Amino acid sequence: MSAAAEDVVTEAPAVEAVPKRAMTLGTTTSLVILVILLVLPFLVKNFWIFQMTRVLYLGLAVMALNILTGGSGQFSLGQSAFFAIGAYTTAVLMEHANMNYALTIPLAGMVAFAAGYLFGKPALRLSGIYLALATFALAVAMPQLLKLHFLEGLTGGVQGLTVMKPDAPFGIPISADMWVYYFTLAITIAIYIGAINLLRSRSGRAFMAIRDNEIAASAMGVDVAFYKTLAFGVSAGITGIAGALEVIAVNFAAPDSYTINQAISLFLGMVVGGVGWLPGSFVGAAFIIFVPNIAESINKGLSGAVFGVLLFIVIFLVPHGARQVAIIAEQLMGKLRK
Repeated sequence: MSAAAEDVVTEAPAVEAVPKRAMTLGTTTSLVILVILLVLPFLVKNFWIFQMTRVLYLGLAVMALNILTGGSGQFSLGQSAFFAIGAYTTAVLMEHANMNYALTIPLAGMVAFAAGYLFGKPALRLSGIYLALATFALAVAMPQLLKLHFLEGLTGGVQGLTVMKPDAPFGIPISADMWVYYFTLAITIAIYIGAINLLRSRSGRAFMAIRDNEIAASAMGVDVAFYKTLAFGVSAGITGIAGALEVIAVNFAAPDSYTINQAISLFLGMVVGGVGWLPGSFVGAAFIIFVPNIAESINKGLSGAVFGVLLFIVIFLVPHGARQVAIIAEQLMGKLRK
C-alpha cells in the first residue's frame, strides 16, 4: 500500500450512521402528521384530496433523488425519464394486459430499477456536472423515444394512454379519489420507512462514505462502483413507483408529461426541502405544486417571474431549505421547554 493510501486509511474516520434527527422527524411529530394525513381527506373536497395525492407521489420522486444526491453525492437531471418508465409500465399493463393496478406497482419499480442500474453502469466514468449532463440528455430523449412510430401500438404515441381510475374495494363507501389517496399514502409510508432503514444500513453508510470522499471510501474497502450503481438503481426504482402512482391518480400517461421541466422541478423540490433530509422531500413536492399556482394568482401574465422571485426569497432566507426551518423550530421549542 502506498504512503498516500496509508494516510487516507489513518486519517479518515469511520463512517457512522446518520443521526436519526438528520434523516427524519421525531416519533411524536411523525405520529401527529400521520393522524392529520389520515383524517384530513374527510374534511376537504375531492380537489384537495387529489392535490394531497400529488404531493405524496411527487414527494416520493423527490425523496428518490434525495437518496441519490443527498445519500451518495451523485447529481441527476434525468429523474423524469425513470418517472416516465414507471408510469408507462403501469399504463401499458393496465391497458393492454388488463392487470390489476396494485400488481403493476412493484413491476413498475423493478423495470425502473433495472433501467437505472443499467444507466448507472456506463455513468460510473462520470461525476459532478458531467454526470448531470448525461442524465439531462436522458431526460430530453425520453419523450421522443415514447413517440417513436414502432412503439405507438404499445405507448399510444403522441396521444398517450388512458386508464380507468380504480374504485374502493370491498364496497368501502368512499370516493375513488379518496381511495387512491389512501392507497398512495400506504405505499408512500412503506417506502419512506424503507428509505430511512436503507440509509441507516451498511449500504447507506457506504453511500454516504462515497458522497463524502470517494477515494477514502475505496481505501476503506467500499466497492465504489457497485454502490454508486446501486444508488442509481434504487433511486430510479422509487421514482418509477411514483410515476406508476401518478398514472393511477390522473388516469393518463403522455410523453409530454415527462419532459426536462419535470426533472428540473424534482431537483428544485429537493433543494427547497433540504438535501439529505427525507421529510423535506414532501415539503419540496408541496412547493413545486402549490407555489406556481400562487404565482399565477398574483399575476397571471408574469407568473414565471413571480415564481422566480418567490423562489429567490425562499432560497435567500433559508438556503438549506425546510431542514433549516425544522432545526430552528426545534431550537425554539427547546428554549420554550427550558
